Amino acid sequence: MEKGFFESRNRAQSAIMAGKVMVDGRVVDKPGTRFADNVDIQLLEKDIPYVSRGGLKLEKAIEVFGISFYSKTVLDIGASTGGFTDCALKHGAEKVFAVDVGYGQLDWKLRKDPRVINMERTNARYLTVQDVGERVHIATIDVSFISLLKILPAVYDILENGGEVVALIKPQFEAGREYVGKKGVVKNPEVHKMVILRILEGAEKLGFSVKGIWYSPIKGPEGNIEYLLYLIKEGGKSVSIDVNGIVERAWREL
Repeated sequence: MEKGFFESRNRAQSAIMAGKVMVDGRVVDKPGTRFADNVDIQLLEKDIPYVSRGGLKLEKAIEVFGISFYSKTVLDIGASTGGFTDCALKHGAEKVFAVDVGYGQLDWKLRKDPRVINMERTNARYLTVQDVGERVHIATIDVSFISLLKILPAVYDILENGGEVVALIKPQFEAGREYVGKKGVVKNPEVHKMVILRILEGAEKLGFSVKGIWYSPIKGPEGNIEYLLYLIKEGGKSVSIDVNGIVERAWREL
């Protein structure tokens, strides 16, 4: 930041974790690594355009699934620093309810944005339409340490009919402990397939239509591969999903 490469600490951390910063010709992917003042720093790509790298994940979903945020009201669950919120706004969202169980994480730029309603210290599992004050057009979900299937029922109730969902499937928080290795990494692609199929089945039982799934372009903090899920509330028949092919491609390319 002091050298002018990034406008915020969050953006600097996101770029480093994404492997986009080189120091003296070597890629550095751990924020907080110490170096001398006179080292040569290079960016492999331009600064991430969002307050965190999470925005790049939602950007990929918008591209792959053809989702429009223009003039939409959005519920962002697991907002954290606000990567998804920032991406939604930059793609034309009219209003975003930024929900997180934590406190003080949302980037200051978003805190002071009149289009953002900051709902921190809020457990999304028990969120109601009365809490939000209105039904929403789109819900985005990026949660940890809880199954997606425990969040989706509340989301279903808050969405308008035909409302859309973009959710991250994180196998490390969906698989049983026996499938999760050191540092919380799931190293078996078959476990990923099992988890995804269970999530798809559970979402359909709630009344969602499965409209797409793809892998996130960025791994989780410990190197876990994650997946982008696209659902529509009462959206008719689900599309056929090649779970095996998607997982195998993700493991091959990431």
